[in-house]
Amino acid sequence: MQIEYIGGFQVFLGVLARFWPVWLAMAIVLVASFNFRKHLGLYGQLFDSGVGISGVAICFFWLFTAIFAAKVAPFDPLSQIAVMKDALPGAVEPASGLTYLFGGDKLARDVFSRMVYGSQIVLIIAPAATMFALMVGITLGLPAGYYGGRVDSVLSFLANLVLAFPVILLFYLLVTPGIMDTPIPYALAGLFFLFPIIFFSVLFYTRFKDRPDRLYLLLGITLVFGGWIYAGLVFNADPFGIVSIEPNQLNIFVAVVFASSPGVFRIVRGLTMDIKTRDYVAAAQTRGETPWYIMLWEILPNARGPLIVDACLRIGYTTILLGTLGYFGLGLAPESPDWGTAIKDASRLLRSFIHPALPPTFALMSFVLGLNLLADALREQSMKD
Repeated sequence: MQIEYIGGFQVFLGVLARFWPVWLAMAIVLVASFNFRKHLGLYGQLFDSGVGISGVAICFFWLFTAIFAAKVAPFDPLSQIAVMKDALPGAVEPASGLTYLFGGDKLARDVFSRMVYGSQIVLIIAPAATMFALMVGITLGLPAGYYGGRVDSVLSFLANLVLAFPVILLFYLLVTPGIMDTPIPYALAGLFFLFPIIFFSVLFYTRFKDRPDRLYLLLGITLVFGGWIYAGLVFNADPFGIVSIEPNQLNIFVAVVFASSPGVFRIVRGLTMDIKTRDYVAAAQTRGETPWYIMLWEILPNARGPLIVDACLRIGYTTILLGTLGYFGLGLAPESPDWGTAIKDASRLLRSFIHPALPPTFALMSFVLGLNLLADALREQSMKD
């Protein structure tokens, strides 16, 4: 069957047209953010510089692409149409009349649709794993820096022990398929996923212990929602079937949290050791505030700038790591549309067909670039503060 092709300019216009929900959502959010930037705190200050606007725009582009993936992508990322195998960009699928805008891969799947759906995997795993790593690092780093002594020695030793492992070897050990036959991933997940529940429970208790009505409400919400998410992620036992995670994604999730937490721990520990010498901390101690109140409500808010910057950079590192793991065929399923797996599949035929490798490569590069620009803008604003 003869395949028809459209011109390069038509491909360009077709790509722009497919992203219409993304452009619309970005226009609404960015215009509203710019107009009300004076009332949006640190986020609003990002719109005072070109770097901040660029970083926010790129990150929002991929965020809305992930949200509207079903509208943007013309094909299912796993569907195969035999006649479109290795089709060049602009190939028109004979049956439906839709265009393979970026061509087809070696398994006759639409490269454009796989790139779009790949953003969902990246934007689910990378930010979520980074947030859990922050929870673990903050919960352990605050007491290590505040108390010092034996507490600091024990926690720092454990962090240095993990950091002593070569990162690639550590991830290889944690994401190999055979590891799921052992209780190690589930044991680590059960441990790490407790930290957000512990963090917010202590946070609310130290703040509202003298107001039982609000305390019991917030603790109840924390325990109910935390337990619900915990049961779904660790035991796959969500009674509503809403919260769940695939075993191979759980592998990657646990590996990222395990490897990233010591770095966050060391940052939080260093910031705490510096901030605890400030006058407002001494004033809180004089008022008779408890150590955990001082750590969570005096020290942590004043360490938010560097932690936000580190979180943006760490999401970028995690994105690159996911791409690396996908390239080596580790973690996610072989048919996954994530960008790393797509690059790996396309790299085997680079001498013959280069077009399947370019879209996921540029997608990965642009998203990490946006996060780095966002981190640079946040760093500038935190230095001003």
